[in-house]
Amino acid sequence: MKTNMLLSLLAVCVAAACQAQAATWGEPIGPSQSDFGGVGLMQVPTARMAKEGEFSLNYRDNDQYRFYSASLMLFPWLETTVRYTDVRTRLYSRVEGFSGDQSYKDKAFDIKLRLWQEGYWLPEVALGTRDLGGTGLFDSEYLVATKAWGPLDFTLGIGWGYLGNSGNIKNPFCSYDDKFCHRRGGFGSAGSVNGDELFKGPASIFGGIEYQTPWQPLRLKLEYEGNDYQGDYAGRLEQRSKVNVGAVYRLTDWADINASYERGNTFTFGFTLRSNFNALSTRHLDNSKPGYRPQPQPEILQHTAVANQLTQLKYNAGLDAPNLQVKGRTLYVTGEQVKYRDTQQGVDRANIILMNDLPENIDTLRVTQTRYNLPQVTTETNVSSLRQQLEGYPLGHEQPLAQRRVDPVDPGKTEQGYYIEKGRLSYGLSPVLNQSVGGPESFYMYQAGINANADYWLTQHLLVGGGLFANLANNYDKFNYDGRPIDSSLPRVRTHIRDYVKNNVYVNNLQANWFQHFGNGFYGQMYGGYLETMYGGVGAEVLYRPLDASWAVGVDANYVKQRDWDNMMKFTNYTAPTGHLTAYWQPWFMNNVLVKMSVGEYLAKDKGGTIDVSKRFDSGVTVGAYATLTNVSGDEYGEGDFTKGFYISVPMDLFTVTHNRGRAQVNWTPLTRDGGQMLGRKYQLYDMTSDRDIHFR
Repeated sequence: MKTNMLLSLLAVCVAAACQAQAATWGEPIGPSQSDFGGVGLMQVPTARMAKEGEFSLNYRDNDQYRFYSASLMLFPWLETTVRYTDVRTRLYSRVEGFSGDQSYKDKAFDIKLRLWQEGYWLPEVALGTRDLGGTGLFDSEYLVATKAWGPLDFTLGIGWGYLGNSGNIKNPFCSYDDKFCHRRGGFGSAGSVNGDELFKGPASIFGGIEYQTPWQPLRLKLEYEGNDYQGDYAGRLEQRSKVNVGAVYRLTDWADINASYERGNTFTFGFTLRSNFNALSTRHLDNSKPGYRPQPQPEILQHTAVANQLTQLKYNAGLDAPNLQVKGRTLYVTGEQVKYRDTQQGVDRANIILMNDLPENIDTLRVTQTRYNLPQVTTETNVSSLRQQLEGYPLGHEQPLAQRRVDPVDPGKTEQGYYIEKGRLSYGLSPVLNQSVGGPESFYMYQAGINANADYWLTQHLLVGGGLFANLANNYDKFNYDGRPIDSSLPRVRTHIRDYVKNNVYVNNLQANWFQHFGNGFYGQMYGGYLETMYGGVGAEVLYRPLDASWAVGVDANYVKQRDWDNMMKFTNYTAPTGHLTAYWQPWFMNNVLVKMSVGEYLAKDKGGTIDVSKRFDSGVTVGAYATLTNVSGDEYGEGDFTKGFYISVPMDLFTVTHNRGRAQVNWTPLTRDGGQMLGRKYQLYDMTSDRDIHFR
């Protein structure tokens, strides 16, 4: 019946394609996603890459497996995929009281590298691996080439591991060394990375064709795969044919539906949702940019003119608590940019506001931006040059604006000064979603709540504040296991998470912070109190960040005590010194990439290093991954071998109709263990001084 359904569907699709008189889509729909996630046919990959920044959420379903995957093009030459596989024929655990009737869930991470692009004669070529870290249920390596010929896209590749199980050719590396002739059987430890088996064992040729029909939304696929399904974790599967057929239909520019007939006996269906992090944007309601209508003032600032300027600086240029001062022939403005992510927009607006009511003797404007009362950068503009730009240059005589960014300038004692006082108290409510995916008790567990927070500036440098969390709904009552991880000997610095989430209302954070700008690129802070959900204590941080430099370096030192999950205002007996030396680097050869490298002591008193690599896209969305290795062995650490995870940081103004500088972050940690765990500090000086970087906003 399934066979007849699929063949009928394909027949209708082909008939519709043949009858189409013209394309109904504005442009080629581009590569489509495979069953496993990542650009490909069905079971096999191709060498094609999606556009840089494309993010795809994929779902595929058949009798044995459900594949949930997310694929992201970090660079034009690098595709990354995270996948959960629901093995429908296996239980998560044989212990019914532990995981009930939940089926087994497998985590995996894939990467694909483009070796070179398609040319007139040469095909596109890519090298990739599936299931690089984890149990290795589908671990594979492949080298694949793809070449277009009109509406047809031809693919031919060689695969090892899961893609090469049928062994229809001899592994070419066997001629180099006998160790490549055999691949270790069985399944690895969840979360671990094992590179010892790469390109070993049987190998197979695979290939296929993708056909772009005249009806633009429809593509047809045919593939020959190299797997024989004799060693699948779902069980030994019957394969009546190595040829699979399928179709993908693009509903809209952000959604595909897929159907295929595989192994000669299995119907698979699914869908893909996509977006592009480079193209995300939102129309904002905003005051129009001030027009240039100069009304020169006498040398002495006029009260009515200054009052109007301060109001416009706050509400039009986004400078909170603006301070306007005159010294000599220079006009100084200081304020915190709270509106525009691209702070140059605020500076441009502020300059026009100042020029409209400028005293006649002023020849220089200096606009200084602050955050948390920490001076960040001063933008110095020549008045004559700016006036020429605003009035317009004669055709053919355009000149660049005489403007530069310099270290914050303190005007000191001034001749005149006016300001709008900064509010000392701020407060708000924000939604909180704590979640975990792939657990034994339930595939998705969540805790939804509200965090009420308030901050009060006691002085220009001393800030006190805190947050109160209230639980609204969660399903963490499904947690069945609440003891020490049996495979780890480390102190339980993070695995008490299940105990903490049982509290419905608790003080999440309550601390005092002293912030200081030392000048010449040096910033510092000291803090103490309940620093995060699990720890309280004291600490300090110092950062050196040269203006507009591609690097920075910082150090933090802390002494913390574990909070008692039964009474979170109290503490347990566990204490730990923890701190790190961190280097920040933006490589010149990788646009909008930040590399953070930290070394130091972690909460479990293990010592080692963390590397965190993130990419910022044109929309401001930042995607990053991190990994930590310490002096704790894999046996001591337990399942997973080392700490690792991914995160996506999203500007909130992508979801609001007004400009703002807020961000929301979604973290994904495949497995929470106790090794390599950092203190979750509320304030990080590098993030607080982002305005010193001309590239990162």
